[in-house]
Amino acid sequence: MSKTFVGSGRVVHALHDVSFQVMPGEFVTIIGASGSGKSTLFNLCVGLLEPDEGSIIIDGNRPPSRLGMLGYMPQRDLLLPWRSVLDNVILPQDIKGVPRKESRQKAMDMVKRFGLEGFEHDYPSALSGGMRQRAALLRTWLTGCDTLLLDEPFGALDALTRKELQDWLLGVWQEFGRTVVFITHDVEEAAYLADRVIVLGARPGTVKRELVVDLPRPRRLSMLAEPGFGELVRTLLADLGVDGSVYL
Repeated sequence: MSKTFVGSGRVVHALHDVSFQVMPGEFVTIIGASGSGKSTLFNLCVGLLEPDEGSIIIDGNRPPSRLGMLGYMPQRDLLLPWRSVLDNVILPQDIKGVPRKESRQKAMDMVKRFGLEGFEHDYPSALSGGMRQRAALLRTWLTGCDTLLLDEPFGALDALTRKELQDWLLGVWQEFGRTVVFITHDVEEAAYLADRVIVLGARPGTVKRELVVDLPRPRRLSMLAEPGFGELVRTLLADLGVDGSVYL
């Protein structure tokens, strides 16, 4: 598919002839330079935008509307400051009209798994950055969608918190078997998490490479020091036009 924006006397070709597929249960990461159309791609997938050319197929169908079919977590957590953690994470159920008692129970069943036990009734201002991201991820999880689109969910976190949440997310994904598509600017993160990495070229975004990550699961942080992992990172950096010689 392709997408162009026109406005304020400018024409911006965001995506051109982008084509790939994600299979059920896969963990796919997407990397690319700023402006390569990664977030636009997600907005197209979830139905907030429509492509100028091409189509988006979900479960073998071209639905007339994609709104609500895929779980979507944007770059910011967007937690509502006047709602507790519990009331924030059940927001998708509130919108769907699910009875509050039912949605709260479903959320409480997952609170511990998402590392939020004991904080259910706190407000977002009392949470660390990592816990806010966990809450936002739980909210996305509770949409009930089989496929989750996560747009740089760990981008604003410090390195140690990011590594902790990477392993936690992989554990949740492997336990429950959802399909995850994950945008990141971090090449190491892309390779560490994924079954497959999709590299978008500079604007207009095009698929430069689909790289299969042939690393065993479960993943371990010790893999980052292994030669095979370094080679994957060097390959991805070269695709992005960055010298990867510092990765040994």
